[in-house]
Amino acid sequence: MLQRSIIQGRGFKNTHANGSVSGFQFQVRNPNYRGVAACLIDGIEISIAGVDYPFDAALWTIEGITYTLDELRQTTDVRWSLDEVATITITKPGGLPAGVHELSVCIFIRRSYIPAQFSRSPFREKAKVVLVSDGAFDGPKLAVSTYSYSGDMYTIMTLEDVMADIADIGATGIEILGEGNVPHYPNPSSAWRDEWFRLLAKYKLTPTNFGAWVDTAMWLSRDLTIEEGTAQLRKDITLASELGFTSVRPKFGVTSLQLDPHPIWKDSVLGSLDLAEKLGIVICPEIHSPTPIKHKVTQEYIRFIEDTKSDKFKLLIDTGIFQTAPVDDGHEGIEIKNGKRPPFLEPLNVPMADLKEIMQHVYFIQAKFFEIDDNLHDLHVPWAPIMQTLKQANWQGWLSSEYEGRREPYRGKDQVRRQHALIRNLLP
Repeated sequence: MLQRSIIQGRGFKNTHANGSVSGFQFQVRNPNYRGVAACLIDGIEISIAGVDYPFDAALWTIEGITYTLDELRQTTDVRWSLDEVATITITKPGGLPAGVHELSVCIFIRRSYIPAQFSRSPFREKAKVVLVSDGAFDGPKLAVSTYSYSGDMYTIMTLEDVMADIADIGATGIEILGEGNVPHYPNPSSAWRDEWFRLLAKYKLTPTNFGAWVDTAMWLSRDLTIEEGTAQLRKDITLASELGFTSVRPKFGVTSLQLDPHPIWKDSVLGSLDLAEKLGIVICPEIHSPTPIKHKVTQEYIRFIEDTKSDKFKLLIDTGIFQTAPVDDGHEGIEIKNGKRPPFLEPLNVPMADLKEIMQHVYFIQAKFFEIDDNLHDLHVPWAPIMQTLKQANWQGWLSSEYEGRREPYRGKDQVRRQHALIRNLLP
């Protein structure tokens, strides 16, 4: 599915030739109201990073074949359809630096049914686009949670769009929400399962963490029993395994604003460890603001790990616990009451020393963030010390982007690109 803007968010990257960076490219959709013969394309003016490129400087890739403008003008059997992007490539030794760039374009299309002196129609647009470094690095494996695209997913983006975006930034893992992303959960059709694995293969993505819930307060009249909680967790472990995931985050209902889990959590996990062992699934409760690492909830999880000696129960760290500034620009489903923010939006500012102490118990990290500006500065989460801590611990697990900021259309996908540009810049 194409973005409505002429300049597409996906596809902006440096190009390589003969072992070096040779230029950059981006994608545009056909701005006309109908598809056109490629011979009617009359160039594209480009301005980016302080440099203007004339209308005939770019190479055009349409239907998988690359042309100069003069070659396009000579074609007789090539068309630029409305549902197909064109890839625009500019030769520039060294390419562009990773980060946010302001890109201006003017696409010219000749209208064959209008007198020649009026037929060259300009289509102009300006947009901020994000280039993510594609260099090799050593460190955590990079993934993205589908939660980052909430509001866009299933309205203006398909599951395939999300997967294509994740692959486009060089990430190799996908994290999903079971009840959010699996149609007819918990019993998806065989056709959907086949499509899921087809898309994983197409975009070379690995299933990472499966987000699940144990809704202890589901019934108005009573809480879930241990047996019911165990059955729910076992159901999610089974489905996660069938879909290729290696961990499950069971969000048990809580009994306090400090996120104390419902008392059934321990017995429900104990009743599921045998299945987790059999299927190779790690159960990962989430350490989420406003619960710090040095808190009875986190410490009880660690005692459980030590008591059971199971390698199928580990911690999931949400980086919102390292937040250093409050989030005041809006949050879905949350209201500020009496001028007071919900506790989980307040900066907890957990010190890196606390993370270092428990790294041996950390299996998965959700890279929670709210906003990254045009200079790749995160306004709330301190990525440099976080990444330094992970590198010092030689942690090689999944670091999964989880955008939780404002939900204007396409904002999530843009912010995820910014976060990956930022994180990749911090990796060797």
